[in-house]
Amino acid sequence: MSEKFPMTAQGLVRLEEELRVLKSEERPAVIQAIAEAREHGDLSENAEYHAAREKQSFIEGRIQELETRISRAEVIDVASMSGDTIKFGATVTVADEDTDEEATYQLVGDLEAEVKEGRIAITSPLARALIGKEVGDSVEVVTPNGGKGYEVIEIKYI
Repeated sequence: MSEKFPMTAQGLVRLEEELRVLKSEERPAVIQAIAEAREHGDLSENAEYHAAREKQSFIEGRIQELETRISRAEVIDVASMSGDTIKFGATVTVADEDTDEEATYQLVGDLEAEVKEGRIAITSPLARALIGKEVGDSVEVVTPNGGKGYEVIEIKYI
């Protein structure tokens, strides 16, 4: 039985767009680069050829990975969700209990996580600690630098 991957609708759209770019732009460009490098003669000492082949291998691997993940995606419509407890898809504002610094994160699937854009993987230590919590609850997260405490300030499903 194939494992399903939880994913937001926006995450699925981002993966489908990456797949489209790889297939319609990146793949044809690398095929052209390989053809041009072949015209330069001896392939055994042709750095351009080997670099293009390596890039082609990466692109083909990424296409295969994206196709598999997209086919096994379990899209969860976050906009239709509600509630007072934190679950997959929630956008959560937390305050660092030491510095009172606030941060907002959306709990998303592993493939769509991007901390700089405020999306953390549901499997991350912070997300796992937040699941099931409510506004006002405190969580303790073990980090490489020791424990870190956060208070849940706000929960939204958007």
